[in-house]
Amino acid sequence: MSLSPKKINAQNLAETVIRNLSKRQIAGYYAQDKDEALEIACRFLQPGSSVSWGGSMTLNEIGLIDALKDSDCTVLDRTVPAPEDMTEFYGKVAACDYYFMSTNAMTIDGQLVNIDGNGNRVASLIHGPKNVIIIAGINKVVSDIPSAFKRARDIAAPANTVRLNKNTPCTHVGHCCDCSSPDCICNQFVITRRSGIPDRIKVILVGEELGY
Repeated sequence: MSLSPKKINAQNLAETVIRNLSKRQIAGYYAQDKDEALEIACRFLQPGSSVSWGGSMTLNEIGLIDALKDSDCTVLDRTVPAPEDMTEFYGKVAACDYYFMSTNAMTIDGQLVNIDGNGNRVASLIHGPKNVIIIAGINKVVSDIPSAFKRARDIAAPANTVRLNKNTPCTHVGHCCDCSSPDCICNQFVITRRSGIPDRIKVILVGEELGY
């Protein structure tokens, strides 16, 4: 079946980004759709390996969370530990074999931009887990760093505050107000311009819109 012009363009854009990711020691993969993205993600898993993930609508949309829970891996699920166990839990996550997440935005030249509330997601991206696997729809790709921050603040953050039932200005007006609200989820701003460890970070770019 022939691809639509939109799909061809998505693939061409993804291939450009993947070439630029490789220059930054980040491995890149392309998936036509969410089913192929799930298939690629699951190829990395080895029986008995430890896995965890950061909060992400994308991972839920492709069915990865359920797949991880049904796998032969040791699953570190942050929704399970009691609050008093979280310090020990995050210590285990820091040493896990595979950590899955998405990204708020990605530039054409291969840089990742993320905004985080508690910081656990970006902490795992920066250091700890042996492999970080990022799954992102082509809608996350933007032209440059300023555009990436604008996307993260005006598209991703307001949608997430609504999802998380936060009482922030962006929840009510639909765009970033640069607030210091008690419920603010924009506490950590992280640019990943390169992976110090070759191919520790792997990006699966998906040729359709996923996540926020």
